[in-house]
Amino acid sequence: MKSTQATTTPADAAPYLLPRVDVIEDSAGITLLADLPGVKKEGLDIKVDGPTLSLEGTVALDTPPAFDPAFAEVRASRYRRSFTLSNELDSAAIDALLKDGVLRLRIPKVAEAQPRRIEVRIG
Repeated sequence: MKSTQATTTPADAAPYLLPRVDVIEDSAGITLLADLPGVKKEGLDIKVDGPTLSLEGTVALDTPPAFDPAFAEVRASRYRRSFTLSNELDSAAIDALLKDGVLRLRIPKVAEAQPRRIEVRIG
């Protein structure tokens, strides 16, 4: 899996943040962990288009109605990251879980790419 990171946006588009991502591979597939603090399920968009997996999340901070910050270190209010998936991965079987600001994607390998045990018969 290859990460495609782009921080530049067209002039009319809002800036975005690149979330930190850990990718863990095992014999059955990969697990992708993306840090998306402030993103709720309703603001999360996960898409697969051909070999490209795209993550986008809108930050929804719970602030008081009359709150107007005098200073904000982070001005971008959304995350965006995309990855190129290998043919070994089954993009139709992705499982997604969002908990405590961390998105966990489990992407299994296709059956043909998973290791299998060969039974030996005695003859």
